[in-house]
Amino acid sequence: MAIVGGGYTGLSAALELARAGKHVQLFDRQALGQAASSRNGGMASGSIRPGRKDLIKRFGQERAQAILLEGKAAREDLWRFLREENIECDFSLSGVFSGAMTTDEAEELRRQADFLQQNLGVEAYPVERADVRKFIGTDLYIGGFVRKDVGGLQPAKLLAAMIALISSSNAVIHENTAVLGSVNEAGGVRVQTERGDVFANKLLVCTDGYTDGFDPWLRRRLVPVRSRIIATEALDKEMMDLLMPPRMMYGDMRKLSYYYRPSHDGSRILFGGRDGTTEGDPAAPTRHLQTELARLFPELAGINITHSWFGYVAMNRDMIPRMFSRGNTVYATGYCGSGVVWARWLGKKAAFKILGDAEQSRSAFDFDSAPRAVPFFKGKPWFIPIVYSLYERHDRKTLRRRQKS
Repeated sequence: MAIVGGGYTGLSAALELARAGKHVQLFDRQALGQAASSRNGGMASGSIRPGRKDLIKRFGQERAQAILLEGKAAREDLWRFLREENIECDFSLSGVFSGAMTTDEAEELRRQADFLQQNLGVEAYPVERADVRKFIGTDLYIGGFVRKDVGGLQPAKLLAAMIALISSSNAVIHENTAVLGSVNEAGGVRVQTERGDVFANKLLVCTDGYTDGFDPWLRRRLVPVRSRIIATEALDKEMMDLLMPPRMMYGDMRKLSYYYRPSHDGSRILFGGRDGTTEGDPAAPTRHLQTELARLFPELAGINITHSWFGYVAMNRDMIPRMFSRGNTVYATGYCGSGVVWARWLGKKAAFKILGDAEQSRSAFDFDSAPRAVPFFKGKPWFIPIVYSLYERHDRKTLRRRQKS
């Protein structure tokens, strides 16, 4: 068995395959996990971008329900994995608060809370305007909702623990080894690397937002988008108590979505969002996040930012995670910015698919076909600045409506 991509997905799959007694070779062009697995905000949400109505329209009632239910199963499976493997990664089942800036958004979140509670058995409830400051110290939101099945963790510690588990198995790891291509042959796949060829009966590709020219067919289907995070200087406890009283995970409903949380020790705020740039100096997008942080928390205007970093997430035209096959190659990818839960889950599912375990590999995200290719796209997301400009325009209109309400 061969795996390309040494993040959460590849490590999860390698662990299952090795424990099943299979000979596994894992390749990564960098050190293990140096892409999104060590550059994310540690919010274990397992969220799905399309709403329930959109999912039903695209995939039908039965599959839409299965997709939503699988999110619950995937989150619970991650918590169980951390517990059973004794992984110390500062995990806290803190819950998440999502803010509404308009009455329409507040009503939509109320419906979401009702659906989660009544149909999925998830503890969730709406938050009225008068109660917003019990959860977050801002006047930007006029309401929101809380769901209790979302947590936060320290992503680099999770990565290190998964690498340690793999290192104690019989899997063979090839770091800093670029894969140049692959060719389907009778009985398997020939994997071409910069250090020579390897023949495997099955190949798993899980490169997500870091897919390069080794698989141009896949690259046309995954759009890499920068996700940038900034960290404030250490804040005193009184300030943290004012801004984030329950120390939850946080987000809102803007098109240019922002996500934020306290650091694992509760002393800083990590604030992230999609970065509309495709290259160049990080100063401008860092300043943009500072502006949005101050819009949310005016008390932090001018606060010192000690760190700014980014990683790539992979979007696709369905905007949901996906597992699919092509010849003797299995793909698990397209996490759309929610990879902490989905990457490990689909890596595990892909491993069972390769093992031929129909029961354990069953997933609502296992499709007969790949996501559709993006027209006029061959790897460089030239259209991202245009799309983000449209999103910004939408969000400005929403903020104006908020100011009038």
